[in-house]
Amino acid sequence: MRAAVILNPVKVPEDFQSTVDAALTKHDFENTLWLETTEDDAGVTMARRAIDETVDLVVIAGGDGTVRVVCAELARTAIPVAVLPAGTGNLLARNLGISLDLDTALTEVLGGSERRIDSVQVEGDELGTDRFVVMAGLGLDAAIIADAPEDLKKHVGWAAYIVSTLKNLNHPFVKVEITIDERPPITRRARTVVIGNVGTLQANIPLLPDALPDDNLIDLVILAPRRLTHWPRLALSLVVKRIQEGRSIERFTGRTIQLRTTHPVRRELDGDEIPAGTTLVATVDPEALVVRVP
Repeated sequence: MRAAVILNPVKVPEDFQSTVDAALTKHDFENTLWLETTEDDAGVTMARRAIDETVDLVVIAGGDGTVRVVCAELARTAIPVAVLPAGTGNLLARNLGISLDLDTALTEVLGGSERRIDSVQVEGDELGTDRFVVMAGLGLDAAIIADAPEDLKKHVGWAAYIVSTLKNLNHPFVKVEITIDERPPITRRARTVVIGNVGTLQANIPLLPDALPDDNLIDLVILAPRRLTHWPRLALSLVVKRIQEGRSIERFTGRTIQLRTTHPVRRELDGDEIPAGTTLVATVDPEALVVRVP
C-alpha cells in the first residue's frame, strides 16, 4: 500500500517525518508521498496530486484550515483520510475521538477502522463554492477566530481563543434571516450563528450537542445574549446540561441552511476567516468522506 502525507511544515515538530514514516512502514505502507503546503496553497494542489497518484490513504497534519481544504478535495473520491492533530483547534480530530498525542493518534488511525462521514457544501457572496467538515459561522464566531493573536496561539494553543472571546463579548448584534430546508424563513438578532457538521469545541464544550458527523444532517445554533451579564449563564449552560439554556440559545437541524444578513458581516469556515459577506448557504453531502477513526 502507498500513503500520501500532506503536512503544514509550520505546524509539525522536527521529528514528525521520521515518526510518521516509521508508523506507516509498520502498517505495510511503502514509498510514501510527502507533500508540504505553502502560504499560497493550503492543500489543494497536494490533495490533487495524491488523487492522481491513486494512493491508498491520505494523512493530513496541519491546522483546521489545512484539514478542511484537503478534505474538500477528497470528498467523493473514496480515498480514506487520516487526520493527525497538529494545529491549534484540531476540531475534526477531537470530534472523531482521535488523540491529540501524535504517537497515540498514529496507532489509532493506522490501526483503526474506516468511517463514512458527511461533508458540507457551502456557498455565498464573495465565496464561490466550497466545503467544510467542522463548522461555519458568522458574527462573533468569526471575530473570535480572526482576533486570536498568532503569537499567543503558538505559546498557549487554543487558550488564545479565550482571550479573543473576552475581547469580543460585546460584539454587535447581527440581524439574520434563516431558512432551513423548505420551512418558512425566521429572523433573529444574534451575536453569532454557527452551522455545524460536528458539535464539540475545544475543552469538550458541546456547542451543538446533538450534531453527529454521519447523521446526514447539519445543525444550527444561534447565540443571542442581550447583555454582557448574560454571558456567564450562557457559557455555564453549554457545559452543565441540567442548567436551562433560556432564550439566549436556539438550535435547529436540517439538510440545507441559508443565512442572510442585512449588511456584510465577518464569516469563517473551519477556523479560517473568509471575506465578509451577507449570505452563507450550507447543504449536507451525506457520507461524502471516508475517514480513519480509532
